[in-house]
Amino acid sequence: MSHSTNVEEPLRSFSVDQARVAIFSSKASLGNAAAVQGVELINAAIARRGRARIIIATGNSQEDMIVALVGSPLIDWKRTVVFHMDEYLGISADHPASFRSWLRKHVLDRVSPAGVHLLQGDAKDIDAEIQRYEGLLLEDTIDVCFLGIGENGHIAFNDPHVADFNDPKIAKTVTLDEICRTQQVGEGHFSAIDDVPRQAITLTCTGLMRSENLICCVPEARKAQAVRNSIQGEITTSCPGSLLRTHPHSTIYLDQESAMQLSI
Repeated sequence: MSHSTNVEEPLRSFSVDQARVAIFSSKASLGNAAAVQGVELINAAIARRGRARIIIATGNSQEDMIVALVGSPLIDWKRTVVFHMDEYLGISADHPASFRSWLRKHVLDRVSPAGVHLLQGDAKDIDAEIQRYEGLLLEDTIDVCFLGIGENGHIAFNDPHVADFNDPKIAKTVTLDEICRTQQVGEGHFSAIDDVPRQAITLTCTGLMRSENLICCVPEARKAQAVRNSIQGEITTSCPGSLLRTHPHSTIYLDQESAMQLSI
């Protein structure tokens, strides 16, 4: 799976529909393995086209992978363009819970990509901002999308009630459901649910699935039910993560905790 000596082999791996699933002993080893694959795919895109375009998810579940990715000496960031996938409406880039702030802290303060395209959740004209962002995404291939699955099964901010597997849009505004907003409090981003914005801009399911490769990191026991529904349930918008099984180049990285409800 990797040329690197410090990357653990998965405890087990298997395919489900078109996706590959790999289960690791810990959150850290899951993150390392996902980063190794990410480095290989980014380098392959640079070798092929002279640059790579990637989408990075933000949040606690991505931290181990991101630390390993930005710590890798093997990526030419000067030939890598970075997008992210969602942002709360009406929140400034300096708000500690904003995803722009997370990206700055975890990625942009450590490496200097060729280009960085961020969703301005506090833009005066949100429709124009979505159009601008869609235009940038559609300019060329997205080589790798790094993503997670939420406690309610969401991918990006496509919660079950707003997810559309045939969405005509690449990005849109959505209203967040209660489980999603509660998760943000549980992860420590906000002190109370009333502080969590009710709306966000997100890449749609269509926008995410346009990526050539999907690398999905889903650690921790609190994600176990969403993982089970994504991997063993029906492919349905009631669990948007199930859509990953229809992508020909998707890998879902789990740890023992997040995989504990699987019966395959």
